[in-house]
Amino acid sequence: MRVSSQGVTVVTLLADPDAPTEIAQRMALTLPDRLADRSGQGRRFDVEVVSEPFTAGTEDPPTLMHRIMARGSKGNWDIVVALTDLPLHSHGRKLVVDLSHGHGLALLSLPSLGGFRLQTRARQAVEEAVLSLVGPRATGAEGPAGSQPLRGPFIGRLAPIRPGQVSEEEMADLRYIVTGPRGYLRVLLGMVRANRPWRLVPGLSKALAAALATGAVATVNSTIWSLAVSLGTPRLVIATVGSVALMIGWLIVDANLWHRTDEASPEARKRAALYNTSTIVTVGIGVLVCYVGLMLVNLVWALFILSDRVFASMTRTPLHGTQYWTLSWFVASVATVGGALGSGLESDEAIRAAAYSKREQERRSMLQDDHDD
Repeated sequence: MRVSSQGVTVVTLLADPDAPTEIAQRMALTLPDRLADRSGQGRRFDVEVVSEPFTAGTEDPPTLMHRIMARGSKGNWDIVVALTDLPLHSHGRKLVVDLSHGHGLALLSLPSLGGFRLQTRARQAVEEAVLSLVGPRATGAEGPAGSQPLRGPFIGRLAPIRPGQVSEEEMADLRYIVTGPRGYLRVLLGMVRANRPWRLVPGLSKALAAALATGAVATVNSTIWSLAVSLGTPRLVIATVGSVALMIGWLIVDANLWHRTDEASPEARKRAALYNTSTIVTVGIGVLVCYVGLMLVNLVWALFILSDRVFASMTRTPLHGTQYWTLSWFVASVATVGGALGSGLESDEAIRAAAYSKREQERRSMLQDDHDD
């Protein structure tokens, strides 16, 4: 690690575009003071943010570390901490952070920090990485990094993170990974958060238009009134699950969102399963948000348009609050099916842009190009 002649340690946050850059920019506002307070010894820090797609075309941690080193050598930087929203893997494990004390480098995979309190956890991870890089080596002279038990707030605050295996030919000398069901769930939630599933709602404008039109027509249909009144809660739940599942399946199949791998290794299959699970959860959250929105819109429309007398004459049931709620619930299921059909009007690119982060879009585009070749 280099130390600037002015006695100020220059820390650069090299962040992939989109969410990692936003996280790094917010972090940079308070990071210098926090690092100075925690490091002591009168050390000062200057934090810069550089937004570059340093993960373009690869997910291999050693390759990324070499890229980070090459980029860091071009700037007057003492420490480089790279942030990406791609899930990274090494030796079959899910990578949290790689550190190279000799070069003053760190690579942080944000999905491994989970889907909640990401800004706080990312700041904690970056703080620990920087303090580790400016401090003494975490290992002794014998044995590779990670061969001795590691202590400190990094593991305690961000459990279930633990030290991981580093090959001798790799640039990193210290690695943290997550393992087990808890680690898998954390990475999965982190991937879903990186995809920002709430963006699926405005991204499916044609599908939503079809769903709203279907709901508006169904709300004034007397046959729908009779069906809604006759259905009990179990059947309404089944209708909800069926319509939501149909919408999710249609979007995934129609836009070719399913991840396939030509590799036969168990690690490749596990990685593909993780990507596909994150896709299902991402699209599922977006569709459920749409469903709830449709239900509320249908309820307002029913309150405005329905007549007590006409409804009672058709269904032989007085129009009370329960009937409004039941009708809106059932119509939301009908409208969701209409939205699934309307989603066929959306381009595959529009659906991918709504369902995935920028890094994930580029990764899948590269995989598709390789498959076509």
